[in-house]
Amino acid sequence: MSPRFQSENFQKNLDLVKKVKEIAREKNCQPAQLALAWVLAQGDDIVPIPGTKRRKYLEENAAAVDLKLTPDDLRQLNEAFPSGAASGLRYPKEMMNLVNG
Repeated sequence: MSPRFQSENFQKNLDLVKKVKEIAREKNCQPAQLALAWVLAQGDDIVPIPGTKRRKYLEENAAAVDLKLTPDDLRQLNEAFPSGAASGLRYPKEMMNLVNG
């Protein structure tokens, strides 16, 4: 039901995932760690709240605090994933009206 996972939006968003994986591979980390480190680098007033069901991923997520992103890394991420980069609405249009209303 999510527009982000339908038709051409799905492929465009998979291309974003592919880019995250490529950058994570360059940084020798997991994509989730890269994403969390990126969020952590946005400022002291930002706190990511990752969810997981497995201890392995909890430990992996927690290790993101040790991943140091350089200014060049941050530039690369910000260019690759500007605000609004995801293709398609987050929720169906009818639900978006409830969220924004």
